[in-house]
Amino acid sequence: MAKRIKITQVRSGIGRPETHRRTLRALGLKRHQQSVVHEDTPAVRGMIFQVQHLVKVQELAEGEE
Repeated sequence: MAKRIKITQVRSGIGRPETHRRTLRALGLKRHQQSVVHEDTPAVRGMIFQVQHLVKVQELAEGEE
């Protein structure tokens, strides 16, 4: 099974470039302090890299959500 990661938005997207706000939406983050769980894939890692100053990432253990 692929590793999973928990992504939490810790800073607001207000006043950020449109590409950063769209990336947050593509990750499934709609509001500040919201968390989502995704598979750890290169595509998701690329999106995280683009907005790394706005999010916190945690790797999840097996069976954890």
